Amino acid sequence: MSRPRIVIVGAGFAGYRTARTLSRLTRHQADITVLNPTDYFLYLPLLPQVAAGILEPRRVSVSLSGTLPHVRLVLGEADGIDLDGRTVHYTGPEGEEGTLPYDRLVLAAGSVNKLLPVPGVAEHAHGFRGLPEALYLRDHVTRQVELAAATDDRAECAARCTFVVVGAGYTGTEVAAHGAMYTDAQVRRHPMRTGMRPRWMLLDVAPRVMPEMDERLSRTAERVLRQRGVDVRMGTSVKEATRDGVVLTDGTTVGTRTLVWCVGVRPDPLVESLGLPMERGRLLVDPHLQVPGRPELFACGDVAAVPDLDRPGQYTPMTAQHAWRHGKVCAHNVVASLGRGKRRAYRHRDLGFVVDLGGAKAAADPLGLPMSGVAAGAVTRGYHLAAMPGNRVRVAADWLLDAVLPRQAVQLGLVRSWSVPLESSSPEVARVPGRPGRPGTDAGRAGEPAKAPPAGEAAEKRPGGEPAEGRPGGEPAEGRPGGEPAKNQPGGEPAKSQQAGESAKNQSAGEPAKNQPGGESAKNQPGGEPAKNQPTGEPAKNQPRGGDAKKGPSGSPRASGRPRRAVEAAGPRPARGGSAKPGKASRGTGAGAAGKRPTASPGPTRSAGPPTEPGPEPPAHQPPPGPDIAPGPVRRTDGRAEEGDS
Repeated sequence: MSRPRIVIVGAGFAGYRTARTLSRLTRHQADITVLNPTDYFLYLPLLPQVAAGILEPRRVSVSLSGTLPHVRLVLGEADGIDLDGRTVHYTGPEGEEGTLPYDRLVLAAGSVNKLLPVPGVAEHAHGFRGLPEALYLRDHVTRQVELAAATDDRAECAARCTFVVVGAGYTGTEVAAHGAMYTDAQVRRHPMRTGMRPRWMLLDVAPRVMPEMDERLSRTAERVLRQRGVDVRMGTSVKEATRDGVVLTDGTTVGTRTLVWCVGVRPDPLVESLGLPMERGRLLVDPHLQVPGRPELFACGDVAAVPDLDRPGQYTPMTAQHAWRHGKVCAHNVVASLGRGKRRAYRHRDLGFVVDLGGAKAAADPLGLPMSGVAAGAVTRGYHLAAMPGNRVRVAADWLLDAVLPRQAVQLGLVRSWSVPLESSSPEVARVPGRPGRPGTDAGRAGEPAKAPPAGEAAEKRPGGEPAEGRPGGEPAEGRPGGEPAKNQPGGEPAKSQQAGESAKNQSAGEPAKNQPGGESAKNQPGGEPAKNQPTGEPAKNQPRGGDAKKGPSGSPRASGRPRRAVEAAGPRPARGGSAKPGKASRGTGAGAAGKRPTASPGPTRSAGPPTEPGPEPPAHQPPPGPDIAPGPVRRTDGRAEEGDS
């Protein structure tokens, strides 16, 4: 009898716990595969401490291959599931495609940033769901304080020193609390020339901070925030975000360059494409975490609507505690479905919550006992050390160093603003140039031509690493070197050598840029990027003149690396070899219009900057490289042999 194949999609709290428990229960009698975009498990509760410079990024990143014995790790992101064929289609980090067959499938894809129809938010705000976003926020806040300290303009200084956090839940409260301590420490060492101090604002439409917690803990958290100078405004949110700041629902206009979006999360869009019963974007499962009518399909974590047996008619909330416990029960039930052991229904006991407010301050209610101050801080950090599946000694060492040494307020510039958009189906992965774009985001929309700057508009040049003035969220300055892309360019690729009002290079007016929509790239071009430094009218390197893009199985042009998620792609993805099979679900299909994600409203077009330097011109006696011919050395024409010539 062949070994059963178990595939787990996602390695968050639920997916990681499922894989670890299955590895122990199956005793090497099953092939366990984890499909995840990254090679680590991210301990999200400590992410605000990464943004505040307390912990290094690797401290909250637990290696999957190092802690999951006998589990195969496949790097990639699921973008289609064939329920009848029992296969998972995925796209790897370099655009390669693959398929994983399964006998049991566990969906634990987690959640993404929750979007609201607020004008300008998608263009100017940033979320807080992954390491790239935390690293970007740390660099951005550091840069804004440094720029504010160097200016004599009070209005500019005030805008750069104002940091707006929307959402007063666990994440937003901790970000504001740690952020205020971080910027205060910077200003103490390097005071502002204008005498101003940083200002943090925490906004939420709820009546109090952290409404899901006990009211006494909520009051404790709000008191600590106000003591640190945080402007807490309950019953208020953002009405509109602009390049100069935000407009609040009470009519107040606040100048700022930083807008952090922590209003909550929504289930990963993957489950919407399955065509199965849903509950507010979550896949309906029974108390055994099994999808009704699909004995081979399980779901847990944020993507699963698990009935709360202690509160009939309700479902367990989307928290890390529930996801971690879901994973253990799900693993036992997967093994039971293979004929070993008995099924378990998911029941939970509330052990309380902990919120780290920075320093020695925290709010906690372990086992229902409300605590605050130093005692709560000790309980909170002890809980995190016990809950982490690895790196405990390193985390404790960083906490000790932070207590006795000043923090290092430096910006590394590793993550740029455009690489961590708010509208992202993978907040755990930073967008890089040359990576296939995703339909429905600002990386490129199907059918749209490459946009050029309006005629006469000059690109604003700024030193590398300095953001455009008046652009919330640290948007890259137009025309700045460093590879920042123009908006609506697929895959984050900068527009190259485009003049005002012109279409993409070598494209007729009004014609969509070749190799732009859908991630289609020129043949043999890595990552779908257009050829760089090519003279006007010259074909891309290694591509025959007039040649078509690489053909897919159906004969239509297709990129070497297709976009990994196509929630808003036009039409369903056909099955391989012909028409779609029944039960074949892809990322871009669903049971109805309700399965689609909201589309970010298009923002102002950003110029890609001055034309790329063409480099030295080839000699007159050297013809341009033809198809599949690499440009060779320039031969001498004066009859003399050069060293190394044959």
